[in-house]
Amino acid sequence: MRSRLAYRGLPGLLWIVAVAVVAGCRTAPPIQQTTTASQSWDVTRPALQARDHFQVKGRVAVAAGKDGFNASLRWIQAGTVSQVSLEGPLGAGGVQITANGDSLNIITAHGDHLDSDAARAELDARLGFDPPLGSLRYWIQGVPDPAIPAKEKVDPQQQRLQSLEQDGWQIDYTGYMPSGAVSLPAKLTLQRAGVRVRLVVDGWNS
Repeated sequence: MRSRLAYRGLPGLLWIVAVAVVAGCRTAPPIQQTTTASQSWDVTRPALQARDHFQVKGRVAVAAGKDGFNASLRWIQAGTVSQVSLEGPLGAGGVQITANGDSLNIITAHGDHLDSDAARAELDARLGFDPPLGSLRYWIQGVPDPAIPAKEKVDPQQQRLQSLEQDGWQIDYTGYMPSGAVSLPAKLTLQRAGVRVRLVVDGWNS
């Protein structure tokens, strides 16, 4: 008798469970899907321009006139101080650069310490041009230098720079990579009369 009652009551029990499950589904809050929608460029630009602590590793290829070279790059930004290391066939070897506003110091592969005009002359001789280090700390992050007028071309969907014209340079961004909550440049090319610099980023560290 008990087994027969239990058997007869089983469908009713299943019906109650089914109703409870449906009710739970109806009352449960909707699952929020992760979105990849980009923030407005007007929001992203000043946020990246204010970002003054980061590290980036990559490779650079420079063509200046008839000369050219390839080198590895490491850039450390600490506040207003930019520390840049280039390792490769730069004349007699690599160079370490420290820039802070108008102050410039370099250490050559031979251990020579140069600053100010002597440092700029040495960089010009090794690189084939005077690098715009003050602006490059912004350009490498995919934003214009806020202190200089610029002409921007922004991807309307991704809300990030496709190209930039500033201080006589044309900067084209052909690749980005995720870094935390933002996308940062992975490939960019800088061009000015007689000079072309291609940069491939291997990794960002904020």
